[in-house]
Amino acid sequence: MVTLTRRDVVDLLDRHGLRPSRALGQNFVVDPNTVRRIAALAEVGPGDRVVEIGAGLGSLTLALAETGASVTAVELDRRLLPVLRSVVEPAGVTVVEGDALRLDWLSLLGDEQWVLVANLPYNVATPLVLDLLDGVPQIGRMLVMVQREVAERLAAGVGDPAYGAASVKVAYWATARLAARVPATVFVPRPNVESALVDIRRRPAPAVEGDRTWLFEVVRAGFGQRRKMLRRALASVVEADAFACAGVRPEARAEELDVEAWGRLAACSRRS
Repeated sequence: MVTLTRRDVVDLLDRHGLRPSRALGQNFVVDPNTVRRIAALAEVGPGDRVVEIGAGLGSLTLALAETGASVTAVELDRRLLPVLRSVVEPAGVTVVEGDALRLDWLSLLGDEQWVLVANLPYNVATPLVLDLLDGVPQIGRMLVMVQREVAERLAAGVGDPAYGAASVKVAYWATARLAARVPATVFVPRPNVESALVDIRRRPAPAVEGDRTWLFEVVRAGFGQRRKMLRRALASVVEADAFACAGVRPEARAEELDVEAWGRLAACSRRS
């Protein structure tokens, strides 16, 4: 099986009169070594079920199919679908038309465990990853390629400059790490930002117990005024005595609390 080269991708676009959509954030990977590296980092093979979001013209899709995994490719752009099908269906890939932010994931994935591998558009990466962690437990692992700043935010821990509310939400559901950087030179068109791969692995159970909707509300409030001390940033949602109950300094700032500390603070406060 052969993955797509830069010339293959350019020829496919020219032959079908297609141009990458800026609105959809389309940047196609055109380097066979890169897509095979991503497939290797995904640690998938025969017996694994892989879902790819934003398959585009199928470069990464072919590399995933090459591992022997069962691959389902999701693509929103109807212009690309006929070309994508012609490229990847001979390799045994199932192609599904749909918007990943609105898909009926239960119908698509069933009750089985899946691995998500994707080159995600920069404008939807964070909400999509967080939505999948929240609502699609069938996806037990993710390897996603995103803008480097987004990758750092998703994988950040206490003390990292990128640590924020999204980092806490990822940590609630999963462990995350930066797996690799990807140079802009392997894309067509070449993006103006750096990319990175984030490896996200769902925990057997959430990091903390309790009402997660309330927990995330408290976290958002804290990071909403991150330069303020928590006693001020959270004045409207957390009672003064909750800090002592949680073992959290009221003078601390949001970026100093890990997910466990946020969980204690939410548990010690009363939802109005």
